[in-house]
Amino acid sequence: MAVWGGLTRAAGCVPLWIVTLFARVGIAGVFWRSGQTKVSGWEITSSTYFLFQDEYKVPVLPPDLAAQLATAAEHVFPVLLVLGLFSRVSALSLLGMTAVIQIFVYPGNWPEHALWATALLLILLRGPGPLSLDTALGLWLKRRRG
Repeated sequence: MAVWGGLTRAAGCVPLWIVTLFARVGIAGVFWRSGQTKVSGWEITSSTYFLFQDEYKVPVLPPDLAAQLATAAEHVFPVLLVLGLFSRVSALSLLGMTAVIQIFVYPGNWPEHALWATALLLILLRGPGPLSLDTALGLWLKRRRG
């Protein structure tokens, strides 16, 4: 029991900013890698357009527009998360994308999507932590205002 108590006390000493940093970098990697499968150089591949037309039945949006938006989102928001810039907006956007994927594209992959949502919710609810451009900009603006 003493060992367990020591381990739980030690785990409780891990700063939240370390957890949020891992969440930011980890979930960014998931979406970045997915985005990279959709492009060749600077071009969206024809296979990406095909998937959005035939497999990814996203409602409301035309397949070509959905392919372009998803590809852009999977490249822009992960970079912003790693930098810790507009972190909450990026997390909310990717959380929305995760919900669309879960509901309309791959409903059977809920365990994986739950992990994504957990990391994104942590960032959304607790912020990116002190090791982020959001925090640096906030401090700069605070000093500038006086």
